[in-house]
Amino acid sequence: MQLAEGLQNLWMSTGIMNFIKPEDPALTGAAQIMHQYGAPIMILVCLFLLWLGIKKQFEPLLLVPIAFGGLLSNIPVCDMAGPNGFLGIVYEAGIHKGLFPLIIFMGVGAMTDFGPLIANPKTLLLGGAAQFGIFGALLLALVCFGFTLPEAGAIGIIGGADGPTSIFVTTKLAPDLLGAIAVAAYSYMALVPVIQPPIMKLLTTDAERKIEMKQLRDVSKREKIVFPISVLVLCAIFIPDACPLVGALTFGNLCKECGVTDRLSNTMQNSLINIVTIFLGLSVGSKLSAEQFLTPQTLFILILGVVAFSLATAGGVIMAKIMNLFIKEKINPLIGSAGVSAVPMAARVSNKVGLEYNPQNYLLMHAMGPNVAGVIGSAVAAGVLLSVIPH
Repeated sequence: MQLAEGLQNLWMSTGIMNFIKPEDPALTGAAQIMHQYGAPIMILVCLFLLWLGIKKQFEPLLLVPIAFGGLLSNIPVCDMAGPNGFLGIVYEAGIHKGLFPLIIFMGVGAMTDFGPLIANPKTLLLGGAAQFGIFGALLLALVCFGFTLPEAGAIGIIGGADGPTSIFVTTKLAPDLLGAIAVAAYSYMALVPVIQPPIMKLLTTDAERKIEMKQLRDVSKREKIVFPISVLVLCAIFIPDACPLVGALTFGNLCKECGVTDRLSNTMQNSLINIVTIFLGLSVGSKLSAEQFLTPQTLFILILGVVAFSLATAGGVIMAKIMNLFIKEKINPLIGSAGVSAVPMAARVSNKVGLEYNPQNYLLMHAMGPNVAGVIGSAVAAGVLLSVIPH
């Protein structure tokens, strides 16, 4: 009898018996289906994300860990995403407390050359204009889709095309939306070469796309050392809420440029950022449970995400066209699209589209100016949202 009872308990604890939940009398229709079959559906979704990361190479360094974390979080019984599970513990320590995005930003700072922005500081305006996507999507989410103000702020930050910033802001404002927002942010970052060129071509003329820009001046080592310190000081004076992200970014960059901390810089660029990327992706994947992801809100977030990204691209291009009305040395508006902070992919896209219309027009270094300005801009925008929106 005890053996039979033990075997029955073993059978009842298997995944086969727990993947499909019993019916809930309080639910009907699609809600009932999501309740009963949510875990198998999410496993298929995560397998699709793995395919995008591996086969299509859409941000594979993060999409693969996120998708695999989603697989682990949807395994029944073991509760890996729970507060005492492996993923739950990692999430609490690194995401909920905001540690992982900041370490990622240190690595980004250590890998980024601010020289093009220092050499042509007016491109800072292009990075600033691209943040229009954040606030445009926020208003749409608030007015048209019925999200709360904190949820709308978290969704809007997708427009910055900055995954760590999106995660950092979302954990503060709307942690329940983290899975959908993280997937949207990294998916659209990977789709930069697909989303941006049609918008760039729509908003510019052939003559504008052929504008050649003069070679950038050489930037001294002293300027590169002073710049990150100056950015942090200004941020501390005007928007202290942005200092965690901006401080991590500028510290990483200072270690790169000062010339006496090469070991620290190399660690941030390589082993440290790689280790944290693994844990960041897995812990974000822990929020891809059926209860949190399979909702109408997820579809709205995906729609608003691409709107935010498109508005950000358009904002940078339009600002360049406006600036050309008042300056003598014209800016090729194509570099305005690099105002989103997808470094360096957005700059490469600007260069690629420019070469299509003028094979002698190399815009890569010029586009890196607004590109790194976009990194700073998204961090500042995050600070503004966190200071304005109650959380």
